[in-house]
Amino acid sequence: MKRREFLKGAGVAGVAAGAVAATGLATPALSQGREKITMVTTWGRGSFGVHDAAQRVADNVAAITGGTLEIDLKANGELVSGTQAAWDAVTSGTADAFHAASYYYIGQHPALAFFTAVPFGMTAQEINDWMYAGEGRALYDEIGEEFGLKGFFAGNTGTQGGGWFRNEINSASDFEGLKYRMPGLGGKVISKLGASSITMAGGEIFQALQSGAIDGAEWIGPASDESLGLQEATNIYYTAGFHEPGAALSFTMNLDRWDSLSESHQSAIEVGCADANVRSHSQYMAANGAALQRLIAGGTRALEFPDDVWDGFGRGSVEVFEENMDDEFFKRCYDSVMASMRSSSGWASRSSGQYTAQRDRVLGS
Repeated sequence: MKRREFLKGAGVAGVAAGAVAATGLATPALSQGREKITMVTTWGRGSFGVHDAAQRVADNVAAITGGTLEIDLKANGELVSGTQAAWDAVTSGTADAFHAASYYYIGQHPALAFFTAVPFGMTAQEINDWMYAGEGRALYDEIGEEFGLKGFFAGNTGTQGGGWFRNEINSASDFEGLKYRMPGLGGKVISKLGASSITMAGGEIFQALQSGAIDGAEWIGPASDESLGLQEATNIYYTAGFHEPGAALSFTMNLDRWDSLSESHQSAIEVGCADANVRSHSQYMAANGAALQRLIAGGTRALEFPDDVWDGFGRGSVEVFEENMDDEFFKRCYDSVMASMRSSSGWASRSSGQYTAQRDRVLGS
């Protein structure tokens, strides 16, 4: 039985209907041909990059539809607070959609990580290849149906930094006993190294790191991290991580609410999300270099993990993948992702990869 059917059979639909009636949030708002959907996010209002991507989706849909479909964006804390609350609001029907990272919800199903990022996985270009020209779309719809959701990529941070630490990491054993903010399957990997993996919203990281409640944290990359002021909590920053080589952000709707929309409004959302996906990645790529230089100028030590640490990440990643292979859907996603990644990188490494290496050699950049 599909989870969606089970939930309805268990009476959750009745509870959701009561909540909708009480709040009016997810009831289609129709006035003179206009319609509104409520979107909650896991980002604080104004958060660099992530909130910008969510806002772009809303702006795009309004522009494409001439204002006949409005997305009412509620940032983290304005309607619901925390990462899990966004999922709960949309699956119950008390909100129409969320903008978040799907890997926040691996507790619901570990395969949801593939629709954000997995350790040693896809770059931004590669995950887009999988979604738009491979099997990603069909698999995303399949897992969405299980939970009564419809998702679209609507942002990408690119390769994320290794994170901020209160003390240097000189070997894989240095993770033993650390309290470290890292969600998704990456968090499962560092647990294999002896760390405690913690998931918390971006707006909570600075205080936790500064106070010593956590020993380290990854957020996104230089521009986003600088905007949170993480450089004021510690000056030790590792610039490359294993956990999110091309992290996709998603706009995810309640499936029943999605089905209630006209085809033109559905198309507006799909196109609006695709535009936000591309522009979000460009925003990060354009901003991160300058932000890193500012951080370094301000005293941040930009470091690289030694090979021993990378080897530890690799061993942990293999263990985490193997532990989930008994789930048939997880294995299908894994096999699909790996095949698509090999196909994409097989050409990119011999074309753009060789070109950029030669460009840097010739121009000295």
